[in-house]
Amino acid sequence: MSQIRTGIPEGYYEVRERVRTLLAGDRQRIIVGIDGRCGSGKTTLAAWLMEQFDGSLFHMDDFYLRREQRTPDRMAEAGGNVDYERFREEVTAPLTAGREVLYRRFDCASFSLEEPELFPPKRLNVIEGSYSMHPYFGKIYDLRVFMTVGPEVQKERILRRNGEEKLQRFLAEWIPKEEAYFRKYHPEQGALVIRGDA
Repeated sequence: MSQIRTGIPEGYYEVRERVRTLLAGDRQRIIVGIDGRCGSGKTTLAAWLMEQFDGSLFHMDDFYLRREQRTPDRMAEAGGNVDYERFREEVTAPLTAGREVLYRRFDCASFSLEEPELFPPKRLNVIEGSYSMHPYFGKIYDLRVFMTVGPEVQKERILRRNGEEKLQRFLAEWIPKEEAYFRKYHPEQGALVIRGDA
């Protein structure tokens, strides 16, 4: 059976049980990373976990590069199309130190940063999005989850979510960038692998 009757993929329950086990332990701070392919269900899983537990949720989509950062060298770098330096400075460094997080979301319409948003310290912290397991962040995760999906289901979901024009950009630009990052850094290694279409 690929899905239980509620429509929630079975793999989500395994993630929930692993988080519950971590919370039952004595760690002061728990950080869960959810990396993987676009359209695989990363954001859906992260939101579902926030319904199950009290925690903070951080999205890699809030950390795309501003125009002046998009140099040819940077855009050719595997995993380089996100501002991983700012993500470490504003999110992972304060998180691992047990401090509050104050970060600015990237606005896709204006290519600028929004006003800072404050996240008080919480025991459970979930970071979701492609590139969230970039080695630049170090070994910060107590639980690593890698979401994958077959290419046909991936295309169907992106088309339904973003429309035909954006689908073509995904196919020509964003999916190849993701796949280059996966090939170079293998974020699935050592992670709990969940099929988002299973």
